[in-house]
Amino acid sequence: MGQFGPWKSLLRQSRVFVLIVLALVLIAGSLFLTNRKDFDIIVVTFPNGREMEAEVADTPEKLLFGLAFREGLPPNSGMLYIFETSDRYRMRTKGFKIPVDMIWVDESRHVVHMVEGADPCSQDPCPLYGPPPEKARYVIQTLAGFIKLEGLVPGMELKFTLRL
Repeated sequence: MGQFGPWKSLLRQSRVFVLIVLALVLIAGSLFLTNRKDFDIIVVTFPNGREMEAEVADTPEKLLFGLAFREGLPPNSGMLYIFETSDRYRMRTKGFKIPVDMIWVDESRHVVHMVEGADPCSQDPCPLYGPPPEKARYVIQTLAGFIKLEGLVPGMELKFTLRL
């Protein structure tokens, strides 16, 4: 190896160490610079102009559990269930800790059915809510009393906007 052998080995190890540290810094930086969230938010705008920030339930887990186990919801917030296809979906409140209003919305974003004040259910058998009289693609769940506060009626058109 000669008289520089140990230094060459140390230099090689230093380069590898620097590359690893640089890679870790780049990965950490990208995590902090990209505003990562565990969920998407859709802003639902109602006919009177009021907006609701709705967490999107678009995974099998979120579609199954929804608002279950939550202690409460901030005002003007809720959960928007987005289904693959339009159908006459039924909902339940198993594991919920708060009463909710439910709003079924069709593909063209018109309200087709509503349930006010669905009570939480801690154990089976839990009641099923729905099905709506017409097929729906979306269901919004929010704090009980929202439907009455907004004066919602079937046929009203809602607007959905993805919050980036």
